[in-house]
This record gives sequence, structure tokens and C-alpha cells, in this order.
Amino acid sequence: MKKRWVLRQEPADFKGLAAKLGVSPVVVRCIRNRGPETEDEMRSYLYAGMDELYDPMIMPGVAEAVELLAGGLAQTAEMQPAGASEDSATGVGVPHGNTLEDGMAAGSAQTQATGAGVPHGNTSEDGMVMGFHRIAIASDYDCDGICSGMILKNGLEALGFETNIYTPDRVREGYGLNRRIVDDAVRDGCELLITCDNGIAANDAVSYAKEKGLTVIVTDHHEPQEELPCADVIIDPKADEMVLAAVGAAGAAGSAGTSMGAEAGSAGTTAEASTGTTSVISPYPYPGLCGAGVAYKLIEALYDKRGLAIGTDLLELAAIATITDVMELVDENRIIVKYGLQALRRTENKGLRNLLKLLRLDDVPIKASDISFRLGPTLNATGRIADVEDAFLLLSETDETKAKKLAEKLVSLNDERKQMMEDGTNTALDMLYKDFPDADKGLLDDVLVVYVPGVHESIVGLIAGRIKERFNHPVITFTDGLCDGSTGAKNLKGSGRSIKGYHMFDRLMDVKDLTSAFGGHEMAAGLTIPEANLDTLREKLNANSGLNEDDFVPELAIDLEVPLSDVSERLIDEIDKMGPFGVANPRPVFAVRNLHIDRVQYMGKEKQHLKLYVKEDSGTVLEAVAFFRAAEFDDEIIAKYNSDELDAIRRGCSDKLLTLAYQPEINEFNGFRQVQLKIVEWSF
Repeated sequence: MKKRWVLRQEPADFKGLAAKLGVSPVVVRCIRNRGPETEDEMRSYLYAGMDELYDPMIMPGVAEAVELLAGGLAQTAEMQPAGASEDSATGVGVPHGNTLEDGMAAGSAQTQATGAGVPHGNTSEDGMVMGFHRIAIASDYDCDGICSGMILKNGLEALGFETNIYTPDRVREGYGLNRRIVDDAVRDGCELLITCDNGIAANDAVSYAKEKGLTVIVTDHHEPQEELPCADVIIDPKADEMVLAAVGAAGAAGSAGTSMGAEAGSAGTTAEASTGTTSVISPYPYPGLCGAGVAYKLIEALYDKRGLAIGTDLLELAAIATITDVMELVDENRIIVKYGLQALRRTENKGLRNLLKLLRLDDVPIKASDISFRLGPTLNATGRIADVEDAFLLLSETDETKAKKLAEKLVSLNDERKQMMEDGTNTALDMLYKDFPDADKGLLDDVLVVYVPGVHESIVGLIAGRIKERFNHPVITFTDGLCDGSTGAKNLKGSGRSIKGYHMFDRLMDVKDLTSAFGGHEMAAGLTIPEANLDTLREKLNANSGLNEDDFVPELAIDLEVPLSDVSERLIDEIDKMGPFGVANPRPVFAVRNLHIDRVQYMGKEKQHLKLYVKEDSGTVLEAVAFFRAAEFDDEIIAKYNSDELDAIRRGCSDKLLTLAYQPEINEFNGFRQVQLKIVEWSF
């Protein structure tokens, strides 16, 4: 799909800032295009350290959770030495209540924490210490849930708690905390339940947990809905915006009939949940953390309270989750990922080490894209098509041989998942082209709602993502779900992916009466609907899309025009300082005009890859490569000109000039380093 090229032109004193920051004006311009304006902001962008993470105690609910858990630490210290071994199996609870042997990844903080107590804890009305010896961690089955669950498990166990991890059955139960998990936690003797990467919408399950006598801490990063759960503590950096909006709505309505009341004051705001009152407001500067990022901040606060340094074993998990959950790599996320990837390269976690080796990432600098496209999906595969317990086992395993076998299993599962996704995507596209024969010309619904029977529900989001990339339209893909237990009516399970300008969560809120359950955020959502509502949902979403033709043309942001003669290894090394690259911090894209094509080379077994030898008037010649785009290049030239012109271009005899959007990179092969261009787009 052709894109609209947009040249970024943010103003700044590029030369002056370059001299102060020790980089080239080209890099300063690229940084300015990503938001930072002042010297201090740019210096932080380039050189921020771990000490620039925000104080976790200012995140909504963290201070309350720390005090609540401090009571448990006090009693745990009296009951047994922190870090003591256990006779019974504690660890990962799975849908049927099975557990695995406890195998916490060793970290420096574990040894430091051993035997340490805290001076005080929470007290009940009769003055007794409220202690929590065994904690239920209610996690999720995706990579963010896996990593946040392990962060809480390892962090809490290093402080002396016993923990069990519980996850829902993806097919039978769906996303989030449920009553079965609560029952299993009570059965296993847990006194406190803490959610991660879920819980902010689990009103029924949290109420049930409270009825069963559990203390509940919700940690989540998803958008809150109108009614908050009645947890003892809620930690969600997005919660404050929602509560403030509810405060305004309640004031306008006289607060009658609203599920949330608010009392504003200079010290903050409180929101009344289903039952009880939960403090959810605090001036936290950055709401964009993933579930693992929120869990990391809680453990960091607990460690701070005891004067301990948090280990890099937890940081690497937070980095993996941040990237895999497609968070913006700005602010705190950027710091977590930057230093988490450095820690991952020297990880002591046997499971991760074996997985990196199998993925050929054990002896190279690890980039965010390596997590996005290789390690993250491999961890995710367990929760998608098999048993998420395997991922928890891998990350907990201390035996090298067992860790290797588990890593091999996960890689095999991911290969299976990739084939399922390929088949499912092809089926979905066939169905779309049947309904919209001219889809490639833009003649299709604003919002694509596709029902693909028979595919595994765990891959519908991946299929939606593929279709979104092809057409640049919001997409919701459905497949078969379980029948309603009371009516027998068939349900559909769906997952959506959005585009710039379409807030998927808000639009689904407009049609929530058609759904049985849903959750998500601006760019993605998951939902369940009765099959009978499918056509109505499609009609209403399209009638109220708010989109126009311009929204469906993706933009290609060009940082600046850079001639080939200015491209060097030094420039590429400076660009690398701008990493880690990802959402909201893309790798810079440059443009150059009026290039001659000296030669065309087709690479690969099926000649599917393209290499152009391009030359500018200065005489500089560089190689430019595009993978899996050789046929696209040929077809475009034939369509615009003819096959004779394509033959002339291949022989370097054409007078047609090329404009190129590119990313400069170093090609290393057999110890030889060479500057080359990665083709992003071309235009004749």
C-alpha cells in the first residue's frame, strides 16, 4: 500500500544543540521530530539512566499496597526466615488448580532480603497484625501477563512470601480474573489476591473474592470502565483520568444513579467502587506502562521500603513485556526497555538464556525488534495455542537440561502458531475479497468486521493485525466462542486492531449493549458478542466510524532529506544512540531524490528480494535492499511504464529517476562491514 510522504519540520537550533549534546545536527533533528524540545529533554532522551525512573510511591495505590503488604512481611518474618525453602509445591496455578515446583530466578536482591523484617504493618480494629503469608497472583495468558506474574512472584518470594500464580483458561473462561481462580486461591490457603495485567474491569470476581475473605490488590494498566472493582487497593496509572471524568459527569447529573461518587480535595480524589471506597488518584507523571511495568513499580516500592536495590532479573522481564505489549517507547518505558535489553543479554535466567540461544540471539546485541518478532511471540505462543504454564515453567526453571527442553518446546509451539496464523489470515482475506472485490482500490467498509469460523480464538488478534496492515482500516476479527450456559445461544470471540484516528475502545463503548464483554484501549480491543449481534455490530460501527478517505492512507514520516554522500558509519552509530526503537520512537527515515539506478539484482531462492545499486549526481553509489518486494517493484514499473522500461532499469540504461525513502544501516558479513540502505518506499 502506497503511503503519503510527510516531511517533518520541527524547529530548533540544530547546530547549537548538536555541539552541546555531542551528536550531529541530523540526529538532533530526528530527536526533535520525536518530541523533545529543550537541551535537557534531548539529553534525557539520549542519556537517561535508571535513576530517572519516577518514584513508584506516587503511582495511584502503590503507597497503600506497600503498607498492606508490609503487614504481611512483618508476620512472615515471624513465621519463617525470608527465602526459606518450602515442603509443599507453590508456584503456578493453572485452570485446573495444578501447581509447579517453586523455582525463583536468583537475583542479588534475594540474598539481600533474606531474614530482613519491617518495623510495622497494618493493624485490624482489635490491634492484631494483618499478615499475608501466601499470596495468589492472578495473571493473564499473554506475554505481559506472563512477565508481570513472574515479576510479582520473584519479587514477593525474594521478600519471604509464598505465592501461587493462577491464569484463566483462554478458551473456556476468557480474559481476566474469575470466580474459579478465587475458589482455587482460597482452597490453596491464600489470604491475599493480587492481579496483574488485569482486574480493573473484574468487578464480579473481585466482589466474590472479598466475600470469600480475601484481601485484594488490583494492578492493571488497561482503561477503567464506569464502575471500579471493590478491591482494597487499585493500582492503575490510567485510573485517574477516568475518575476525574466521572467526577465531572456525576457533578453534572447531581451524582444520582452513578456508580462512582467523588470527593475532591487538595490531597487528591477518591472514587467509590462497587462497595467500599478505593483511593485511585495520585499525580503519577506517565500512564503508559504495561502490566509488567506496573508490577515492577510495585516491587520497586516494596524493595525501596526495605532499603534494597531491585535486581535486573525483574527489569529484563518488564522490558520484554513492554515491547511485546506494543507500548510506546517513550518516557519510563524507554528507560525500562533500554536497560532491560542490556540486562537480558547477560541474563542469569536459564529459561531465557536457552530461548535466546535457540533464537540465535545469545551472542548479539538484542534490539527491541528481536523481542517484537522473535522472543515475545515465542513466549506468547504458550498462552495462545497450548498451556501458559509452560512459559511460567520456563522462566522458573533452574535446571539447565529441563530449561533447554522447555525452550525447544516453546519454539516448536511458535512455529505451529505461525502456520495457523498464515492459514487463518489467508482464509480471512479470501472472505473479504469475496465481499469486497475491489478492496485493493479502497472500496470496502470503514471498519472491517470479519467472522472466520474454525480458527483458534487466540490468533484472531494476529489476523486482525495482518488485515489492518494490508488495508489500513480498523479491523475486528471474530471466530467461534462457547455457547451461553443459560440460553445455549452461540457466542463469538473477537479481537480488534485500529489505526490512527479511530479510538477502538471508545467506539466499542458506544455499542457495548451488543457485547457480552469487552476491554481494551485506543489501538486494540478484545470482545465477546452473541452471534446474533454480529451484523448489527458491523452496521453500527460503520455508521458511526467518523473516518474519511484520508484516514485510510497511511503516512510515512520522513525525518529529513539526506544525500547518499552524507551517509556514513559514524552517522549510523549516532542514530543507534536514539534506540531502543519502536512505537512512538521509530527508527529515523530519510529521503533522497533524483537517483539513478545502475543495476538491479534479485536475491533469494525464488528471487523474491530486491537489491538496487543507486547513484546520485555526486558520484556516490550505495546498495539499497528491500526484502520480499521484488515482485512489487517489477509490477509497479510495468504498470506505470511498460516491460521494456523494466528491462532498461534492470540494465542501468533507463533515464527514469528514483526518489527513495530509506534507513541507513550496516551490513556485516564474514567480518566485513558495509553501509547500505534499507528501502522503506520508492517513487518514480
